[in-house]
Amino acid sequence: MSEQEMALPMSQDTFEQLWGDVGSNMGFNELLAELPRADSDAWLTAALPSGTFSENFDGLELPEAPDSAAVAAVMSPVLDSLPPPAAVVPSTSDYPGEYGFQLRFNQSSTTKSVTSTYSSSLNKLYCQLAKTCPVDVLLEQVPPQGAVLRATAIYKKPEHVSEVVLRCPHHQNISENNEGVAHRSHLIRMEGRQRAQYLEDPNTKRQSVTVPYEAPQLGSEVTTVLLNFMCNSSCMGGMNRRPILTIMTLETHDGQVLGRRCFEVRVCACPGRDRRTEEENQNKKTSKLASGNKRKFPGMDSQVASKAESSKKIRIDSGSEEEIFVLHVRGRDRFNMLKTINDSLELTDMLPAADKDKYRQKRTLKNLKKCEKGPHQLNPGKKLLHKDEKTDTD
Repeated sequence: MSEQEMALPMSQDTFEQLWGDVGSNMGFNELLAELPRADSDAWLTAALPSGTFSENFDGLELPEAPDSAAVAAVMSPVLDSLPPPAAVVPSTSDYPGEYGFQLRFNQSSTTKSVTSTYSSSLNKLYCQLAKTCPVDVLLEQVPPQGAVLRATAIYKKPEHVSEVVLRCPHHQNISENNEGVAHRSHLIRMEGRQRAQYLEDPNTKRQSVTVPYEAPQLGSEVTTVLLNFMCNSSCMGGMNRRPILTIMTLETHDGQVLGRRCFEVRVCACPGRDRRTEEENQNKKTSKLASGNKRKFPGMDSQVASKAESSKKIRIDSGSEEEIFVLHVRGRDRFNMLKTINDSLELTDMLPAADKDKYRQKRTLKNLKKCEKGPHQLNPGKKLLHKDEKTDTD
């Protein structure tokens, strides 16, 4: 064995030495030089002169493509079992369906101690953070086997409806530290249900919770669901004072909607107070709009009435008085002072524009007369005393 073979193992020869050995021993270089390069058929004939490869290839039977009808017949049961795709913007219209799906809220008190209350006039639920809100489900007919109830939260205003309703980071961290639940970002929880499932749509990322529908117990006509809202409406990083809607749906096991109900929710510290305040504001707004539609002005002639009506129309169209704001004042003295100012402004709005101009002109003339008198103008009947002059009393 040569010194070169001793220096390198068999598998570590250089490429040039390996190529020379292959070419010299097998005649590979001469065979490669004789093969044609342009015609592929001639290349195969020269490479395989026996033709064994071509004969086997010609006799090979390839499987035929499956029929589209057969594929559709096989895949149709699978596609039918899949749930329908979720809508980007869920519907908020009430739909009782053929089963007469309805909701009923138990508590309707407005006291300070109440933890949840419902306003039928506003279709709005007021509740405290993480407090139980019982909701009764009524059906006229028995739903199919395996039906479920789903609760989903969405934003009410169109500019926010595309966003997903989530808890604020602060309450998420509290849940992670105390509860350690995987669904800590879900706003809505369902109590007393071990089979509750917290889901997130893979396409829209909207979160919802579902529970199997249970038939009413003996002697009852409703099925009660206990809802919990785990974040305040005013939390920064969460709802951030944006109004939300809760959509309750009755669905089959594969996601087909059988009924739908929608109501607004406000999570706050004092549900009774907020409900009472918003209902009063709604009543004031309704009465103001109703009074604005009146055409008669008793005790006023037709000309003044037309001017007042036109000025009132202008104010209503401008939109400055359509919004009603609530101001919480501490102390009765401050309240009476602000009430006096508000009453004055209301009376000013009721005056016609011509009377306002006359009043402004009168005030201007009065101020000019005061300026003409000067700061040292004395009142009539007063006498100016000179130096070293005594009064009658002295």
